[in-house]
Amino acid sequence: MDKRNDDKKARLLKALEQGMTQIHLDARRPGVLVPKRFVGDHHLVLNVSYRFEPPDLTVNDWGVRETLSFGGERFTIGVPWSALYAIASHVSHDFFMFPEDMPEELLQGAVERQSAVPPNGRSDVAAMLAEVAAGMPRPEDAPPARAMLREVVLDDPSPTGEEPPKEPTPPRRGHLRIVK
Repeated sequence: MDKRNDDKKARLLKALEQGMTQIHLDARRPGVLVPKRFVGDHHLVLNVSYRFEPPDLTVNDWGVRETLSFGGERFTIGVPWSALYAIASHVSHDFFMFPEDMPEELLQGAVERQSAVPPNGRSDVAAMLAEVAAGMPRPEDAPPARAMLREVVLDDPSPTGEEPPKEPTPPRRGHLRIVK
C-alpha cells in the first residue's frame, strides 16, 4: 500500500472514530462494487459508520467494505482506495480531499472557475473545492477561486515545539431510543 492510501486509511479511521462519515468516490474505477444504478457515477457519496446494521464495516489495505441500505435494499459495497477522493466527517465537519484521485470532470470544473476570477477578485478556495467535490453549482454572485488547496504536513506541529491542546471529544450517544 502506498503512502497516499495509508493517508486515506488513517484519515477515514479517524473520522469513523468520531461517528458517521461520508466517502466521495468515482464508481467507474476498477474494483468498485456498488448497486448497478450507480456504476457510471463519477461523484458518488456514501455514508459509512460503525453503527450501521449489520455492523460489518471493514477498512483494510485494499479499501472499504460495508453493507449499506439503498432504497430499503441492502447491498455490500466495496471501494478500493484508488476510487476514493474525499472524506467528510458528519461530526467534526473535517473535509479531506485527494486531488490526485479526483475524476477529470470535477477537476475541469475547478479549472474553469479559476480562469474566471477578476484581477482584484477575492475567493474562498476551501469553499470552492468543497462545492466542486460535492458537485454543487456556485451562486452567480460568488467569485470563483484562483488556486487549488493542497494540505501541508509539518514535522513540528507548533513553532515552539509544544503540542497544541487537544479538544475534548463529545460524549458518545447510544444508538437506542425510547419509544412510547
